[in-house]
Amino acid sequence: MVNLEPPTRLEGKYAAIVVCFLLGNGCLFSWNSMLTIEDYYMYLFPKYHPSRVLTLVYQPFAVGTLAILSYNEAKVNTRLRNLFGYTLFFITTLLVLVINLATSGKGGIGTFIGICAISGGFGVADAHVQGGMVGDLSYMQPEFVQSFLGGLAASGALTSGLRLITKAAFDNSKDGLRKGAILFFAISTFFEFLCVLLYAFVFPKIPIVKYYRSIAASEGCKTVSADLAAGGIQTIPQGEEDLAQKQERKGNKQLFLENIDYLLDMFLIYALTLSIFPGFLSEDTGAHSLGTWYALVLIAMYNVWDLIGRYIPLLGFLKLESRKLITVVILCRFLLVPAFYFTAKYGDQGWMIMLTSFLGLSNGYLTVCVMTSAPKGYKGPEQNALGNLLVLFLLGGIFAGVTLDWLWLIGKGW
Repeated sequence: MVNLEPPTRLEGKYAAIVVCFLLGNGCLFSWNSMLTIEDYYMYLFPKYHPSRVLTLVYQPFAVGTLAILSYNEAKVNTRLRNLFGYTLFFITTLLVLVINLATSGKGGIGTFIGICAISGGFGVADAHVQGGMVGDLSYMQPEFVQSFLGGLAASGALTSGLRLITKAAFDNSKDGLRKGAILFFAISTFFEFLCVLLYAFVFPKIPIVKYYRSIAASEGCKTVSADLAAGGIQTIPQGEEDLAQKQERKGNKQLFLENIDYLLDMFLIYALTLSIFPGFLSEDTGAHSLGTWYALVLIAMYNVWDLIGRYIPLLGFLKLESRKLITVVILCRFLLVPAFYFTAKYGDQGWMIMLTSFLGLSNGYLTVCVMTSAPKGYKGPEQNALGNLLVLFLLGGIFAGVTLDWLWLIGKGW
């Protein structure tokens, strides 16, 4: 029998919040490291638009993989899915180091193709981890989803901070850009390995996590069996499992129709954000007094304010919960497109930094408002499925955004 007794005083809640934050950080730490050293890749591959191409390569793998996983979500072993994702992050991050060392930091089309292949690997890993974790956490407490999303943003803020430090440390040294990049990916490789250990041995044994997974199992969720076993909980006997499976569960199509506004909200948030960040900010903001620091400062400000935005909804009176109002705010956010265009053309760097900060703040805030509001009112298996759908539309929005980002190059040549 599965023990459905709630843990005393929600035992392990804060430990779960911390681990969710670290796992969220690990989900995008490697990818954000690659984005944050765009100045190094721009130096190595000046003719290949790496800030745009690497993101464009990443997205088809992420969206395609997650579409397959979301369609088969009810049959996928969540534990194996997430462990595979974090392990792939570890291996691909290590490969970035190997390629750099093997080529002695030289550019060329061969090296660029290798980096693009690794970018595709990041996309596959992201689809496994981000969809799997958000789906898994959606039937637990909203604070867990919020903490995981906060970790996603923190990975950007942390990598930006590290990049500014490494640039300052190595700016005047020979091969300074390369040394900073190597240090970056050495840290990323270690952290991804840490996330594998956290998910494999720590997270499934936290009492409150075991409790919510037990509830989900009793409601017919088959994806949690391996995680329950890892946490030392016996799975449901066959007779009770058959009874649980007979409980009515809404399919993906019905969940899609009931939550189409939330799903489109996620798509639109990230379509706008990625049409500006990082490609436009890396290449199209002109020359300013900050020189080579300018793009790094913009990316850092975006990441820091994205992180801050994800914690604003913790103040209940500042959280948007009206479905219609959330959609209206997201549509109004598209006014940032002309704002960025005219600021890049006529404004100074102060205005651009302010706009970029607002882009990050609104992105983080609206993401958490949608992600924590949408799964309410459903059973565990349905919340898991809806979490996967939300991340699928999020990644679809990113794919659309990085494609639209190329429109900024119209009239500028290649």
